[in-house]
Amino acid sequence: MAAIDLIVLGMLKKQPLSAYDIQKLVEYRNISKWVKISTPSIYKKVIQLEGKGLIKSRPEREGKMPEKAVYSLTRTGEAAFEELMLEISSRPVNIFLDLNAVIVNLESMPHEKQQECLNRMTRQIGILKTRLEENLVQKETSPDIPATGLAVLQQQYALAQAIEAWIVSLRL
Repeated sequence: MAAIDLIVLGMLKKQPLSAYDIQKLVEYRNISKWVKISTPSIYKKVIQLEGKGLIKSRPEREGKMPEKAVYSLTRTGEAAFEELMLEISSRPVNIFLDLNAVIVNLESMPHEKQQECLNRMTRQIGILKTRLEENLVQKETSPDIPATGLAVLQQQYALAQAIEAWIVSLRL
């Protein structure tokens, strides 16, 4: 199983949710910025997890809205969640950054193109840092943000700062 399984199972461990609600939480918490997870993959994942017996669905209707499936963990799902937490936390830590593909190939570019690539990366890191700073300010004062979620956001900001400093060092 993968990180997306853990994200979905973890959200359902806290409360029953529809696939739409899971997707909205992923967006709100910016999870897709640090874990490869997309809207279509969430919908596929709940169907897959239900097929494995890890979650179950029940139909629910709110007012005149169409019926939707609300998912919750099964006992097997609870056990799988705990097992997956232990498994993933025991794996070696890998940090994959797409920009490394550019870095390893910089020397194959003329000097002016190298500088253009570095300038573009610097701009993108600046955009990322600004977005993370805004997110931190908004969420540091929000009582419904778990401390662990805030810690991940702070981790992402620290990583963006480190990448920015690293790009500066490449210019020397």
